[in-house]
Amino acid sequence: MSIDTDLCTSDSLMSRQITDSKGCYSILEYNRLSGYSAISPSDAYFRAKQGIKKRQVLVSLDAQHSVIIQAGAMQMMLGNVVSDANTGGVGGFMKGLIGSKVTGESAVKPKYSGEGVLILEPTWKFILLEDLAEWGGSMVIDDGLFLSCETTAELRVVARNNLSSAIAGGEGLFNTMISGKGIVALESRVPRNELITIDLNNDTVKIDGNMAIAWSGSLNFTVERSMKGLIGSAVSGEGLVNVYRGTGRILVAST
Repeated sequence: MSIDTDLCTSDSLMSRQITDSKGCYSILEYNRLSGYSAISPSDAYFRAKQGIKKRQVLVSLDAQHSVIIQAGAMQMMLGNVVSDANTGGVGGFMKGLIGSKVTGESAVKPKYSGEGVLILEPTWKFILLEDLAEWGGSMVIDDGLFLSCETTAELRVVARNNLSSAIAGGEGLFNTMISGKGIVALESRVPRNELITIDLNNDTVKIDGNMAIAWSGSLNFTVERSMKGLIGSAVSGEGLVNVYRGTGRILVAST
């Protein structure tokens, strides 16, 4: 079985093209949509000017590559591809159900394996392909970012180390952590070229607001005053800042 050869071209005149690939994942981007759309022509024009295009994730499955995806994200399965509810039994389902209530993610994330191609639903969001090896083996992500990961990685819900980071940091009490190895596909509202990647080596980063959309699980996250003393913080106009300490990576959506 094969897919149209023009999916693999980088010719900007084509209506669609592969814009990025990592591991078993490829991003298919539509340069223009000629068919009927629910959005108005003017909306379509300005979206195109802003680089907001329809995108899909293609996953090449084989004996070495199987993936977990967000529930409802599958559009097509080509070849000998099989799916599994991936509930992990009653205990695993209950654990996932509890996790879904606190993170907003789906309780069941199906697993796909076999020999073939898995095509995910199109999205207007931007797709980020991240290698867990570049994150020290684990990453904590904002709610709603998860789209897919290889089955060599594990998803679990993690709680804040302290109440200050949960109550004052604007990041919530719980987040999704992805750990292990392999590639992770995330859905971002901000394009890659507007994101700032910060690599820390036994260092500290302070951010005013919850602009960090992902950070290494090895980092210690707290919320602190921007200046020493209540008066200093009040005068500076900054108040509290999110603080990340240790060795790892932070992905910041500053825009």
